[in-house]
Amino acid sequence: MPRKPGNFIDTHIAKRLRLRRKELGISQSALAEGLDIRYQQIQKYEKGTNRVSASQLYEISEQLQVPIQWFFEEIDPRDRGNV
Repeated sequence: MPRKPGNFIDTHIAKRLRLRRKELGISQSALAEGLDIRYQQIQKYEKGTNRVSASQLYEISEQLQVPIQWFFEEIDPRDRGNV
């Protein structure tokens, strides 16, 4: 059975995660190490292959030095159908 794609909010969070990580010049490996997970998991988060849990998003926000709501900024409801 094919995996159901994430919704537009999951996709938005994935893009924001990658954006912030790159803004800070942090590698996927370094971020993963700070979160005590494998870098492949960061790749999956950023591609939207895996959804980020609420607790993991909190930890990511701490590592990337942004409030958790930063990941939800600039969500465009018109993107709802563009996933």
